[in-house]
Amino acid sequence: MRITDVLAVPVRGGFFTDDQAAIVAGAPHDGFGYAGAPLTPGFRAIRQPAQALSVLLVLEDGSVEHGDCAAVQYSGVGGRDPVLDAVGARDVVLGPLADELRGRDVTGFRDVAEELAALPVHTAIGYGVSQALLAVAARAQRRTMAEVVRDEWATGVELAAVPLYAQSGDERRTGAEKMLLHGVDVLPHGLFNSLELIGTDGSRLADYLRWLVARAGELAPGATPRLHVDVYGTLGLAFGGDVGAVAAYLAALGEACAPFPLAVEHPMDGGSRDGQIAAMAALRAELARLGSPVQVVVDEWCNTVDDVRAFLAAGAADVVQVKTPDLGSLVHTVEALLAVRAAGAAAFCGGSCAETDRSAQVTAHVAMACGASQVLAKPGMGVDEGLMVVGNEMARVLALAGRAR
Repeated sequence: MRITDVLAVPVRGGFFTDDQAAIVAGAPHDGFGYAGAPLTPGFRAIRQPAQALSVLLVLEDGSVEHGDCAAVQYSGVGGRDPVLDAVGARDVVLGPLADELRGRDVTGFRDVAEELAALPVHTAIGYGVSQALLAVAARAQRRTMAEVVRDEWATGVELAAVPLYAQSGDERRTGAEKMLLHGVDVLPHGLFNSLELIGTDGSRLADYLRWLVARAGELAPGATPRLHVDVYGTLGLAFGGDVGAVAAYLAALGEACAPFPLAVEHPMDGGSRDGQIAAMAALRAELARLGSPVQVVVDEWCNTVDDVRAFLAAGAADVVQVKTPDLGSLVHTVEALLAVRAAGAAAFCGGSCAETDRSAQVTAHVAMACGASQVLAKPGMGVDEGLMVVGNEMARVLALAGRAR
């Protein structure tokens, strides 16, 4: 299937991009936005609409496949690339990348994607272009994208629906109630991104989780969702960076959440990759000493395949969020998910609310092909939409992959 032309058009992301540094520093809400000046380079405001770039590959038979270049909500921090400028990204795609793509005969995905993954471009660009290439390969082979990835990497996975993980955004209680009614597997994320939200001693987070456990019993009796909250390093701030104090708090939190298992994402921020690895390894060791089953989820400072392997080698994670836009090309997402599985940790095929419907659909295929432990329901923060986009795509994959040919 030969590529004859390359088009690129700026489009909307599924939510907003936020300056995490300014929010953690205490920027107050101003209605839906935030008051004050941004701190992270590239931001015009603390909260601004997410941008994306749709890359369309025109094929020799006149058909078109596409992928969307998208970045995460909290760009420019934790070792990530800067916030995405879709117009600037379009110039890159229509320049050097288009020259690499035009005339290529794409019958498989891995070889061409690995070659292009080496180009020095913004991770969002590598992400979107690789989505489009995977779609072309699937069209050429007349199979689903999940089957292409599964077979080209010989993952040995039997395709199945991956547990869905939904995120509530700022509507923590309404969002969680929606998730319980939908029967979501993993919930609620919670967006606990400031000391004000968790409480200076963590009491507000504890109160919220106690409410959630009680509400689960009322709205979904008998259901056993996994609880997973993201605290954006704020527990480290609340407890002065004391690993022992954070571990003791998490152990108590785990007891309060019983009978539901609890995972906590980015409990502390080590300020660098090495610092984060050391902090998370120490926290896991202390939780083990306390006999607590609470799981540590890594995200920030874990942005490349090498980062993922370093965290795993140090025993610094129970769950690794493979944050798809941060990895760039889907080649790296596949490698990271498989490395996590091989290490015996939980492989979370994540991403961001700021992505698009297309990037969410394509990464659903990758999550299935790699046997991920959970996949983010994205984009957006409304709960229903992300569950629909990712859940429906997985249902379609199973219907198509199971069809006799």
